[in-house]
Amino acid sequence: MRFPLILLLLLSHFSVAQPVSIRADEWFPMNGKPGAELPGYMIELAQRAFGSIDYKLMPWSRALEEVRSGRVDCVVGADVRDVPGFVLPHENWGTTQIGIYRLKEESWSYQGFESLLSQKVGVVKDYTYGEPMDSQIPMYPKVFKIAAGEDGLSRNIKQLMSKRLDAFIASTAVANTLIKQMGLEDRISNIAVLGRPLVMYIACSPANERSFQLIDQVDQATRRLRASGELELILNKYGLSDWQQ
Repeated sequence: MRFPLILLLLLSHFSVAQPVSIRADEWFPMNGKPGAELPGYMIELAQRAFGSIDYKLMPWSRALEEVRSGRVDCVVGADVRDVPGFVLPHENWGTTQIGIYRLKEESWSYQGFESLLSQKVGVVKDYTYGEPMDSQIPMYPKVFKIAAGEDGLSRNIKQLMSKRLDAFIASTAVANTLIKQMGLEDRISNIAVLGRPLVMYIACSPANERSFQLIDQVDQATRRLRASGELELILNKYGLSDWQQ
C-alpha cells in the first residue's frame, strides 16, 4: 500500500506543478505578445501567481472554447458575461470602459442605440460590450460587422480608416493604446462611453479539477502584490494605476 500512496502523491504534485496554460487574443495593455518585454499586466500577474505559465494568443472565441473544454487552464481579460460556468477568483484584475470610436473628420455623433442603426459598426466575435448592446448586436447583422481572429480590433481600426466601417466599439484602454501605437491619434476619436465599466477576471476551466486551486493562488497573489506595492509597480509600467484606489 505504501508504494501506490507515494506514487499518487508524486503524480498529484506533478499535476499541480505543470505550467498553467493561458490563452486569449491580444488585448494590450491587459495581455500582449508572448515573450515581449511588456507582455501585458495580466500576464505579469499570472506569472506572479503561478510561477510557470504557457501563454499563447488565439482568437477569443476559440480561447473560450479551449478553456471551457478543459484543454487549456484559463483565459485572461474576461467579463463574467463572457464566461458563464467558468471558475472565477474573488479578486478581479481591473475594469475597463466600453467606447464608440469614429474618424475625427466625420460629423456623426452617438445619440443612443438607435443612432447606430444607420451606421456600419465594427465589433469582435464573442466580445462582451454590456447591455443592451450584447443582446442587440445579433439582431442587426447589416449594422454590426463582426471581426474574428487574434487581431479583430486592429482589423476594425483599419476598416474604419478605409471607410468600410463608420465606427467601432471597443475597450477604451485597449483601443486608445492600439490607436496610439498605430499613430492614428489625430485621425480617430472616442465619441462616447457606454454604461458602467466592465470588471475583468482571469477565468479558469470548469472542466479541470485544479481550477479551484488556481483561483486560490490568484486571490492570494493579488492581495500579496497589492499589500507589498508590487501591483502598483507592475501597473505603472503600462500607464495604469490600481483599480481599487
